[in-house]
Amino acid sequence: MCKQFLNTSRALLAIHPKKIREKEKSIPEMFGPHLTLDLSECNPEKLSDLSYIYDLLDELPDVIDMHKITAPYVFVYKPKGNPTEWGISGFVIIAESHISIHTFPDNKHAFMDIFSCKQFDIHKAVNYITSKLEAHKADKRLSGRGKEYPRQVIAAREIVARSRPTLRH
Repeated sequence: MCKQFLNTSRALLAIHPKKIREKEKSIPEMFGPHLTLDLSECNPEKLSDLSYIYDLLDELPDVIDMHKITAPYVFVYKPKGNPTEWGISGFVIIAESHISIHTFPDNKHAFMDIFSCKQFDIHKAVNYITSKLEAHKADKRLSGRGKEYPRQVIAAREIVARSRPTLRH
């Protein structure tokens, strides 16, 4: 059942790349893409395994051609008064920005965030993460960050000129 569902979910994910590519084309020049994933119906054993989450954060930058600056930092969080909201949180700093995760094993949910100052293969990232966590559902959001960030000298001059008050004599 699970293997069949994963094959079905991969087929479903194959539909979404076109929509994401259209979204990528519609985003004006920007500092970089920001992908957020809300994952549900994940394997709770994987979500609760500190070493497994560490490895996921350690491997993902290479999968999407990013460059780790630090080793991943992961920890277990157990809130007082609400034992079902425990989980693992972690992040890895990459030269291009960061990748983070928050898991909720008792609820079979995970939330991931990839922010980069350069383009990356969104589909490879989504497929890798959903496969590793055995997520049966994935809500993907892609946004362009830093649309006003000056990526070119001419554009920077124009932004500065627009933002400075005009001096009148």
